[in-house]
Amino acid sequence: MTPSGTDPTRPLDLAGIGIGPANLALAALAHPLAGLRAAWYEQEPAFRWHPGLLIEDATLQVPFLADLVTLADPTSRWSFLNYLRHTQRLYPFYFSERFHSPRAEYDAYCRWVADGVPGLRFGHRVDSVHWDARHAVFALAVTRFTDRGETSLVTHARHLAIGIGTAPHIPEPLRHLTGPGDGRVLHSADYLSHRDALVAAGHVTVIGSGQSGAEIFLDLLRRRPDGREALHWLSRSRAFAPMEYSKLGLEHFTPDYTRYFHGLPEPVRDRLVAEQWQLHKAVDHDTLAAVHDELYRRTLGGGWPDAVLIPGVTVTGGARTAGRLHLDLVHREQDERSHLATDAVVLATGYRERPLEPLLGDLAGAVLRDSAGRAAVDDRYRLTLGTAAPGTGTGTVFVLGSERHTHGVGTPDLGLVAHRAAVILNTLTGHAHYPLPDRTAFTAFGLRGTHAPGARRHEAEFAVPAEGQALPR
Repeated sequence: MTPSGTDPTRPLDLAGIGIGPANLALAALAHPLAGLRAAWYEQEPAFRWHPGLLIEDATLQVPFLADLVTLADPTSRWSFLNYLRHTQRLYPFYFSERFHSPRAEYDAYCRWVADGVPGLRFGHRVDSVHWDARHAVFALAVTRFTDRGETSLVTHARHLAIGIGTAPHIPEPLRHLTGPGDGRVLHSADYLSHRDALVAAGHVTVIGSGQSGAEIFLDLLRRRPDGREALHWLSRSRAFAPMEYSKLGLEHFTPDYTRYFHGLPEPVRDRLVAEQWQLHKAVDHDTLAAVHDELYRRTLGGGWPDAVLIPGVTVTGGARTAGRLHLDLVHREQDERSHLATDAVVLATGYRERPLEPLLGDLAGAVLRDSAGRAAVDDRYRLTLGTAAPGTGTGTVFVLGSERHTHGVGTPDLGLVAHRAAVILNTLTGHAHYPLPDRTAFTAFGLRGTHAPGARRHEAEFAVPAEGQALPR
């Protein structure tokens, strides 16, 4: 049974904060490591992965091999294929010839892992963290939720893994339209719980041209009557663009590219993240094709569907008047302004990383930061705390998902969660429990590096460092 860590003289080796796919992968790969005292805390009562977007037929944008463990340990009992075997669905999956699983199936798989891996404590909210210098451990103030109410406790750990995920982003000009009420303006994260009302609404506007916006627009289009669709789909992007999904393009989601990106100067990294939007903010080719096919089908009887798709337009504000919503629009290329009356708005405007500062409290002041005030994260996913190097008694804070500015567009990608977890566990224990590949891409992303021209002649200079020495335990 996993120890509680409530005694500061017998702390956990690792405490995980948040249980999304990133920390769930870490827990699954930590499970077989004998002697590692670890626990994970999550305020939700059970595992939930984007429940508002589990639209029928929506699939993952990564192959099924991008589960929680396989790309680090294909023999793990927590693999997706083992999940299929346990649910007696391995042969149906085999004959279905699916490479990309339904999104709802990935959620079910993660719930199966969450139900089986020990040490996961749902219904536990970590309220704050501080450094207990006397015992050289982190002290976590935790609120436990039960049917009988709330209780407070303190747990202790030598090291932390923070994977608190992202929060729905609502653009500032539209925030005054949201909040408690009739649910006529909502973020895409809440789509399914409001779908019936949206289908029944007189006119619906979807804002945002990423994958979620496309899936919601398509779902509403399929559910509203021919000729009376009454839909608008707006995007500030210049086009409803397809995701970069070429095989060499996908090598931007390899550990090789992550290492390359981490070694670049901060201004270059910032520029690249902005330029690479089509790697992660565009729409799957099949989804775009399905939207066009559905629109085309509705022209077969003559006429055009009542669905308007406008890229290159920014929604700069809005108001509620006369029982309707009025949106202010600006088309940048035409330098034109207009207004759109609608009855409901779905904001498919993405997510933002949750800030670490409220959780870390006074400890946040010890985190080194870049010129933009963002936390410095080293190549092994550790926050840099003060002037002391990791492993000298200050404790180590690993971050999972808060490092896009240092590790690139692959940070939230499901295909990298197993590798990141393996790096963390190898670093934590000082042992290569999960041997990682020296090379993961055909592309050599720069003129310096292990696989660049002449690298063999300069192996000592450009060698990638080993996964790490053991941290204090």
